Amino acid sequence: MSDAAALELAPDAAPAVAPPLLAARGLAKRYGRRTAMADVSFELWPGEVLAVVGESGAGKSTLLRCLSGQDEPDAGEAMYRRLDGTAVDVLRLGDVRRRLLLRTDWGVIHQNPRDGLRFGVSAGANVAERLMENGARHYADMRAEVADWLMRLEIDPERMDELPHTFSGGMQQRLQIARCLVTRPRLVFLDEPTGGLDVSVQARLLDLLRTLVRELEVAAILVTHDLAVARMLADRLAVMRDGRVVELGLTDQVLDDPQHPYTQLLVASVLPA
Repeated sequence: MSDAAALELAPDAAPAVAPPLLAARGLAKRYGRRTAMADVSFELWPGEVLAVVGESGAGKSTLLRCLSGQDEPDAGEAMYRRLDGTAVDVLRLGDVRRRLLLRTDWGVIHQNPRDGLRFGVSAGANVAERLMENGARHYADMRAEVADWLMRLEIDPERMDELPHTFSGGMQQRLQIARCLVTRPRLVFLDEPTGGLDVSVQARLLDLLRTLVRELEVAAILVTHDLAVARMLADRLAVMRDGRVVELGLTDQVLDDPQHPYTQLLVASVLPA
């Protein structure tokens, strides 16, 4: 049989599967005698939003702090695939390289805008600083980009030169989102992004955030105690209890047909937030 005939008879090659953007394996963290996180593993794919839910003390905030470099786990690895295709363990990068990632590939949106904004400089400067950290230098271009992003987050560009403390809580959170997303990061950590806001403000902010995340194809890890927020934003859902992931799956599937007894209690709103 000729080589050409053999190729014709060969089955079609299986399509290549893109590797995960972030793969965590065996993450663990203790504070004294308390286990905050134990053997946590998951994968996050490009453009996917993974929500981590559970009651207070479940370990979800510890997970987010370890992944974003705010804390150091006792065990495990978290392999992040950079744009050039190389993978690095972000838990062992060192402070300088991790800060570089946080300025370029990553973004963090905190529950309290005061943790993500500089209140001593103007609203426009907060957003422009992120652009400058990524190489922007032309003043007029930056100002136009900032104005565009303020409008996208429903902030009047005329208020660009005002200080953040003159804004309402909801506007401060929208400003923090603009600062985070203006450089189109590949991975964003969301820590209770609508916590503490009025219901009406929260609903509009979630709608804006969902639109932007989908439009920019940003991958995100969302920590929240609010299952409605998780359903609105997340593709998949990880349920944590006592530092462990007890259920992981598609968001609608987990919320509509929970398998683990703890998840069933959460969905039934028996457990406190």
